[in-house]
Amino acid sequence: MTSAIPTTMKAIVFDESGQVSVKEHPVPTIGDNEILVKNIAISQNPAEWKCIDYKLYKPGSVLGSDFSGIVVKTGKNVTDGPKVGDHVAGIVHGCEYPDKGAYAEYVKADPELVWIVPKDTFSHEQAAAYGVAFWTAVQALYNPKHLGLVEPPEKVAKPEWVLVYGGSSACGLSAIQLAHLSGYKVVTTASTRNHALLKSLGADVTIDYREPDLVSKIKEATGDSVKYGADMIADDETRKITVQAIGPSGGKVVGLSPMQSAEVDRKDVTFSSTFLFSVYGYPVSLGPMQFPAAPQDRAHMVAFLKKLPQLVRDGAVKPLPTKLWEGGLEAVKDGLQYMREGKVSAEKIVYRL
Repeated sequence: MTSAIPTTMKAIVFDESGQVSVKEHPVPTIGDNEILVKNIAISQNPAEWKCIDYKLYKPGSVLGSDFSGIVVKTGKNVTDGPKVGDHVAGIVHGCEYPDKGAYAEYVKADPELVWIVPKDTFSHEQAAAYGVAFWTAVQALYNPKHLGLVEPPEKVAKPEWVLVYGGSSACGLSAIQLAHLSGYKVVTTASTRNHALLKSLGADVTIDYREPDLVSKIKEATGDSVKYGADMIADDETRKITVQAIGPSGGKVVGLSPMQSAEVDRKDVTFSSTFLFSVYGYPVSLGPMQFPAAPQDRAHMVAFLKKLPQLVRDGAVKPLPTKLWEGGLEAVKDGLQYMREGKVSAEKIVYRL
């Protein structure tokens, strides 16, 4: 049985000039291996305004990645997974396709790239906030080609130090919570106004990122024994600091931008960058850059998402701070400008549809 589904919907769509606006748009037609979700809430990431400003879009495509909603239709091959009526959250490849993109009343999704939100746990707004940023932290910390940390619900046998640079970013908030959940000791950098929040998520040590000798402060606080670094800001200076903060035994550092150079000034530190779109399982273009399909990245994320509902049900994974931006789809332009101006800190902007 399926709900009555309209043929058109409201969606934020790119025109030929790269402008985005709310338009009437066809409701996606799903294939045999897809699901259709009626969106209740969507979440915002820097990727959305960057797609607009850096012209990383296709005309006619729908904006947005993060969503939470109710399954209203399933393809005939979707027999082991989300069912009609389930509350699910996930991500899709926005800015690229006319029948994909989360900033719409309906979204079609890969049933393996959503997670079923347990009843009486997360609201739709809270679940939508567990999109690109959280998944990126999962990929950065746990994918074997990046930091390769022990995954929850397992815990590392001997706690080791993990540096999360940029702890009040959305990726940083997620990384702190995850690393703590896996039994690691976490040192993080952020504005002092956010230190209490970061400690509540599991940070053992919080340091003001404005400290003039930040590397020395990190080394002093950890006994110069940081083994893993996650640069959640991903510019040249933050990468340099994260690499320098690794202890004398060496270690691994992961960044967030595939456009960053992998070269570092230490032979005992390996550096890699995440590329979350690799979880889709097909080749992806990002401006002039081409990325081949990475089935191992998809398989890793699919396996983690199967564990997420129980982690949420157990209270091990807690809701991230959210800011509900009133006005639905029509308000997204203002929300993106707010983020573009660097005003978002220690919270996820979400919209209710």
